[in-house]
Amino acid sequence: MVLLAAGCGAAGGADGDGGRVLDVLAAASLGTVFEQVAADFEAEHPGVRVRLSVAGSPDLVAQVVEGAPADVLATADEATMARVTSDPTLETSPPEAFATNTPALVVAPGARVASLADAARPGTRLVVCAPAVPCGDAALRLADGAGVTLHPVSEELQVTDVLAKVASGEADAGVVYSTDAAAALARDPGSVRVVDVPEAAGVVNRYPVVVLEGSPEADLAHAFVDALTGPPGRAALAEAGFGAP
Repeated sequence: MVLLAAGCGAAGGADGDGGRVLDVLAAASLGTVFEQVAADFEAEHPGVRVRLSVAGSPDLVAQVVEGAPADVLATADEATMARVTSDPTLETSPPEAFATNTPALVVAPGARVASLADAARPGTRLVVCAPAVPCGDAALRLADGAGVTLHPVSEELQVTDVLAKVASGEADAGVVYSTDAAAALARDPGSVRVVDVPEAAGVVNRYPVVVLEGSPEADLAHAFVDALTGPPGRAALAEAGFGAP
């Protein structure tokens, strides 16, 4: 996953070669899909470079509120996006839900975890996202639905860090998104084991996207959102395991 942090200055505009730059900020769980959408968008728009910044949703929102370059913002839940859309100093397009996701319990090879209750036992090295992060909120809702209390040894700021700790054996189990679990198994079938948690189906995160209307590339940003929500983008999202909004 390519992580390009947004720097200071205005969003969008021209790069050093005279081309147009579109700053797109996306939740960590969207990284691979947005790389594909960005590559396709650049191919269809000669002279345009998509500068992609992938991080936890709260970090992205903080960047936008603090004035970092941003033309397009996509978060992993609607509550986090509301911090931007409700800010009177920012003008955005109406949030458009474009995907859904559910949590999944991943377990390190060899770890004796066969249920969410096992993952919550004292002595199990469980990692989750921090509660302020959409994947952390989803983990709490999952635990509440299953009637268990989680005791994580670590709370991460983005879901990819949770997955990395489980895959490396640094943690016994972790709650990630179903798309992250699927991607890990596709890359290396032996990297993690996915444990079924029936209550996960009822914990759904809706992913919204907005255009920062005050950016100099707002028209181009709307075209990017159209590509994301149109047939090519929906196909890429579906292939990665995201549900329809």
